[in-house]
Amino acid sequence: MLVILDFGSQYTQLIARRIREAGVYCEIHPFDVDASKVESLAPAGIVLSGGPASVYADDAPRPSDRLLELDLPFLGICYGMGVLVRRAGGVVARSDKREYGPADLRVHDDRDLLHGIDSPSRVWMSHGDRLERLPDGWEVIGSSDNSPLAAVRDPSHRRFGIQFHPEVVHSTWGRRILENFLFRVCRVRPDWTMEGFVDQAVTRIRAQVGRER
Repeated sequence: MLVILDFGSQYTQLIARRIREAGVYCEIHPFDVDASKVESLAPAGIVLSGGPASVYADDAPRPSDRLLELDLPFLGICYGMGVLVRRAGGVVARSDKREYGPADLRVHDDRDLLHGIDSPSRVWMSHGDRLERLPDGWEVIGSSDNSPLAAVRDPSHRRFGIQFHPEVVHSTWGRRILENFLFRVCRVRPDWTMEGFVDQAVTRIRAQVGRER
């Protein structure tokens, strides 16, 4: 299973829907969930959603350092990308122009997250912050005209960040990008279904309540 940390994005539920449609179970938790709770779930990876805040705002939502240090693959989407790269020492700043709408993503490296997608590929942007400088050890794997660091990764720690929203239908290859994170990075299997989840839940409840209602 995967864990999604919610930073207030209007698309968080859609991220979960896309992951479940790919045959992988996931759960949404608040950004400030305790790291021990996440560890108890034993996820194969963590997705950080987008959000309306700026990472530099005084009241910006931030997960705990302990959670961000878990030895798991991370995918930061938009605001979530800012959280990951700033924690690693990168520089995120307010963009001169808030970007909202379509953009063309140019792929520079297709080994993992961007494997099998067209270049250029239409993606959907919605952000006010923009990554200005990469942390040490990070590299660019995709860019657009307004976002030269639109897709980045830290290969040694399995951290990925994208400035756009792959979960919306406006991102032509967005579903493939999420599936690449699931299957090429996190190495999970697409063997979850809602029907199977219901069957397991009913069995578990019956065992708990016995002959009671």
